[in-house]
Amino acid sequence: MELKFLTPPSGFKRLFYDIETSYEVGKFWRPSFKAVIRHTDVFIESAIICISYKWEGQKGINTFVWDEGDDKLVVKRFIDIAIQADEIIGHNGDNFDEKIIRTRALFHKIPCPSKFPSLDTLKKARRHFRMDSNTLEHIAKRLTGSGKDKMEYADWDYICKPLIPKFFGFKVELPDSYNEAINKMVKYCELDVIKLEEVFKELLPYIDHNHHVGAFEGHGRYSCPSCGSENVYHNKKRITKAGMVKHTLKCPPCKRYYTVSNKVYMIKLEDDWKAAMAKQEEEAKRLS
Repeated sequence: MELKFLTPPSGFKRLFYDIETSYEVGKFWRPSFKAVIRHTDVFIESAIICISYKWEGQKGINTFVWDEGDDKLVVKRFIDIAIQADEIIGHNGDNFDEKIIRTRALFHKIPCPSKFPSLDTLKKARRHFRMDSNTLEHIAKRLTGSGKDKMEYADWDYICKPLIPKFFGFKVELPDSYNEAINKMVKYCELDVIKLEEVFKELLPYIDHNHHVGAFEGHGRYSCPSCGSENVYHNKKRITKAGMVKHTLKCPPCKRYYTVSNKVYMIKLEDDWKAAMAKQEEEAKRLS
């Protein structure tokens, strides 16, 4: 598979990603819903089969794939990409993907940040809505009209089973079904990333923000925290129970409402007044 690296965009850099992992291999006496499998019963630990990612707004998707069970280079390459992001977005990324990546980095002794600047769409879905299901599959179908590709348990067997002898020191010759399943999983993972960005864009006007894009790009604090636009207008004023004045603004470009303090809103009025005066002076010079 050809290796390519996608260049981060200018401005606020959002990174969408997803990972696929192998199952663990161990010993047990008999199948049972109540079976207790201890960590000492595990022969082969789970590893990262592939990581797919894309930068916001870019068409290209990149995927790093393990080397026949060895995910060290996959983890290192992705961390090198992720540390360039201003916001890294995954579905259940905080509790699963990010922790898996950091755990594998720990085992491989690869430097990794203790926390990525993340936004988890699963957390946002649970916090702001009450959907029938919070899976990416369900949300994508409801909001974008189509869901994810299908992967079967057999596909993991085609990938993981041929590699089991290798972990015990035996040489293996991988069958064609291994490469076919790897290619299928890469397409599955890449489509997940595409649907993740689509879902994020649908959710964006309705969820709170984790990072202020406008402040990052050097605009006033009244600018839109989601897209950074200063082309916002006043929606209404409200008074909190503590007597604090708050203002709700709306951003037409990304259609979201957000709240700022009275002090921040007064700065916006002052900036608007200065801009209007400058425009009048420019117009007067043009007419003189």
